[in-house]
Amino acid sequence: MGSDCRSLMFTVWRCEPELVAPATATPRELKLLSDIDDQEGLRIQIPLVQFYGNETEATMEGKDPVEVIRGALAQTLVFYYPFAGRLREGPNRKLMVDCTGEGVMFIEADADVTLDQFGHSLAPPFPCFQQLLYHVPGSDGIINSPLLLIQVTRLKCGGFIMGIRMNHTMCDGGGLSLFMNALAEMCRGASEPSIPPVWRRELLQARHPPRITCNHREFEQVPGSSQEVTMTSYEHMVQRSFFFGPIEIAAIRRLVPKHLREFTTFDVITACLWYCRTKALQIEAEEDVRIMWIVNARARFNPPLPVGYYGNAFAYPSVVTTAGKLCGNPFGYAVQLINKVKGEVTEEYMHSVADLMVTKGRCLFTTVRSFIVSDLRRFNFRELNFGWGKAVYGGVAKAGAGPFPGVTFLNPYKNAKGEEGLVFPLWLPAKAMDRFANELHHMLGNQNQSTKNDPIFHKSTL
Repeated sequence: MGSDCRSLMFTVWRCEPELVAPATATPRELKLLSDIDDQEGLRIQIPLVQFYGNETEATMEGKDPVEVIRGALAQTLVFYYPFAGRLREGPNRKLMVDCTGEGVMFIEADADVTLDQFGHSLAPPFPCFQQLLYHVPGSDGIINSPLLLIQVTRLKCGGFIMGIRMNHTMCDGGGLSLFMNALAEMCRGASEPSIPPVWRRELLQARHPPRITCNHREFEQVPGSSQEVTMTSYEHMVQRSFFFGPIEIAAIRRLVPKHLREFTTFDVITACLWYCRTKALQIEAEEDVRIMWIVNARARFNPPLPVGYYGNAFAYPSVVTTAGKLCGNPFGYAVQLINKVKGEVTEEYMHSVADLMVTKGRCLFTTVRSFIVSDLRRFNFRELNFGWGKAVYGGVAKAGAGPFPGVTFLNPYKNAKGEEGLVFPLWLPAKAMDRFANELHHMLGNQNQSTKNDPIFHKSTL
């Protein structure tokens, strides 16, 4: 049915959801989350998805991926046993894991569709995704609910799809990558993870007494406006994915003046998305606009956080300017703003965030006229191999984070032409999405004429 799968419809038959507990007895204890973990902005569920073909390795010949993954999950939870527990909330909204050993939620399913039917442009939004990661009623709370939900759906071709929903307070992209790599190793016959998990959440607890020593514009309280529904609600919005390959990235880099030497691919992509999105939303010139991006702080501690640390260990520093300045200045202005702030995240900065959380009631980041970019290249979920080769697509299932749609993720991706690059999903109001696509096409200078009609630019209404 071609490379565009927007109209693909299929049926999924699911078994009753079950709880998969650790394979052997694990400690029964209470473990505090860090004061980075339990901030308001992370009290959400994040969906990811992995698509696999039928390239079965010799050791998996004749084996059922559902049975292999379910068994390996029980073994993995022996080492990552807090995931088998439930969150409780203590005084001052402090979160802790009650390590009950109850287990994570697991769903076995079958679909009457082949991987080929999804086409060659496999990126968010995915057709019938609610069937591939079923919403089990009552399972998606932050407190007293399973901390992971995994659905493995067999395909007619012998491949399978793994949907994952994680409670973000437990881990970030790096932490989930550690867990998923351990699960993949167990599927392929390992008896223990190659990187032992490390809890050590006390390393990111607030100090006594707490002291906010850094400027945190990401947590400023900003009054909204009558137009704010277009930026903080999914209502009347559409989702599309866009691809940046070598041609597109080179075109954007050429827009940066030569004297600005200290910039990265991430800087120019983030600046480009911020600029195009701001123009697309037609924000008044005098209004402040804010860009935030995820900075992995593991290596910014002295000594660095332990290699197996799987808690949240990131900050999202913020740059603020007016819409008029952002859109009226040369492109290098946005790149410079982003580049200047990247180095602000230090060990002291992370301690300052933790102290701010306990001082300000675990407040939410600023959502008014804000945009967040998260770079997942380092974790590359596409490389996860459960015994059936690498994923055809692996990573986030959609843009947005919890109730806030203004988040995008840069995901490693190979397009239908075999070009390696990045794909990023985006939520915007329908008319703004059209303006965004046009602004982006204009920035690329029409150098890749096929971009505008690329099937990766597909969309879906909510």
